[in-house]
This record gives sequence, structure tokens and C-alpha cells, in this order.
Amino acid sequence: MEHRESLPPLNPTRAFEATGRHLSISKAAQELAVTPAAVSRQVRTLELYLGVSLFERIKGRLELTAAGASYLAELMPLFVTLREATANLRTTTRRANVLKIRSPATFAVRWLIPRLANFHRLHDNIEVQLTTSSAPLNFSREDIDAGIQLGDGNWPDVHVQRLIPNILIPVATSSRSSTARPNLQGETLLHSLARPEDWALWLQGAGMPSSAGRREMRYETSLLTYQAAIEGHGVAIAQEALVRAELNSGALIAPFPFKLDRGAHTYYFAWPSHRQPSEALTVFRDWLVALVVA
Repeated sequence: MEHRESLPPLNPTRAFEATGRHLSISKAAQELAVTPAAVSRQVRTLELYLGVSLFERIKGRLELTAAGASYLAELMPLFVTLREATANLRTTTRRANVLKIRSPATFAVRWLIPRLANFHRLHDNIEVQLTTSSAPLNFSREDIDAGIQLGDGNWPDVHVQRLIPNILIPVATSSRSSTARPNLQGETLLHSLARPEDWALWLQGAGMPSSAGRREMRYETSLLTYQAAIEGHGVAIAQEALVRAELNSGALIAPFPFKLDRGAHTYYFAWPSHRQPSEALTVFRDWLVALVVA
């Protein structure tokens, strides 16, 4: 059997390293949160183990012997490495419970954030850091664990989970006269620049004339478009799931019975296929799945 030299007693070695750095038993004791007598005993134990004196007192001051100085010079880099490795592990462990998610702003504000409080109640050990952007997800360049993206879900190098159905409906305040105008005649159509084709698709599906020649207002995001509808600026084309609260409360109405289901073109939760998902990501994904299949 291969013979291996045993390690020195670790607590005495730690006491020696601290004492050697400070050249003070009392300061070493303070650092190690023990008594000076305990440090002295530990140092003596190491000297007996090694068979050499590590310190001597000269004019009342603690000094390293030649052997002690040589041993300390070898030990200090090892303890620095040990401290760094421990700090890195603690940081990694803490970060393992930090989940970085990116989402389009509209989906974040109108669907995800209202439900996140429930997630945090169930999993108070996981911190969700949510950022917003409508840009395509890029896991090779972004410091995120997962994201939500609108599209057909057929993207390379990712796993996906389908979220809400993408059902388009016109919505307006109940005070508007759109219910009396079956062809939206005279109405201002509210658009999102992020989803410019939605009105055209719905009008075509409903068998209505195109939006050409109609009054229109365009906004940067669907979030702004929906708010404009709530404020009475016109009729917005909306994703039904994202205005459900306003439909339930009566703040918005859906004046037309026809609904256009975009099918596979909807929001997906996506995470990189080349990474092993963390426990926090798995928990969050399972929570989302439970929401969308309920």
C-alpha cells in the first residue's frame, strides 16, 4: 500500500498560522474567537508534533524561530488559498439561489409580476431578479438563467415551455361606442410597434376591412397600448390573457365575439440546453408549469 504522510493537526496548525502572522497570541486568540491560553496550548501541541520550537520570546516579544519562519512562509499561501476557496464556495452557494430571468415588459408587468408574490411565499429561499427587454434571448452573451420570449418556440440551443395561449381580441372601455360599430368605423385603432401585424391578422380573421385609411395610434409596447385603451384613447388589439384582470373588473370590454388564436405563436419560457439547470431554475420552471396547466 502506498504510504502517505499524515497531515499535521489542523486546529494547532491554524493557531500557529494566526499567531505567526500577528506575532501575538492575544491577537490570534481574538481572530480565532478562543482564549489566549487555548492558542498557547494549540501552538505547543504543534511544536510537540513537529519536534521543533516555532517561537521564542526575545525581550518580552514573540519572535519566530528559523524553523517557525520557514514553516509559516510555506503555510500562509495555503491558508490564503483555503480562505479564497471557502469564500468562493459560499458565494456560489448564495448565487445558486439567485435566479436571473428576463422577460418582455408587457408580459412581466401584466402576467408574471402579479404571480411572483405567490412564488416567493412558497420559495422564500430563492431570489428572482427580473429584467425586461424585447430583444431575442442570447444565453451566450447575457448573464441570465432563463427568459421569456414571444415566438413559435422553435429556437436553437434552448429548451422551452409554452406559457399562455395567444388569443387576440379587440378591447376598449365600456364608454366607447365600438359596440355599435360592427366594422370599427370611426374608431381609433391602437397598435403596439412590437406586434404590428396583430390588427391586420384579427381583421382578416373576422372578415372585416383592413385597417388602411383608419385612424391609428402606435405605441412602443403592448403595455402602453393597453393603458391607452384603459384611458379611452381607442380600441386596442390585445392578448386576452394579459388583459384578463381588466375584463373581469369591467375596466375593459371585448365588444366583438370573434377571437383569433395565434396557436404556437405565443410566449415561451426558455432556458439554455447546454447548461445543467440549477435547483432554483428547476423549482421556478415547475412552478410556471403548474400555473399554465391549471
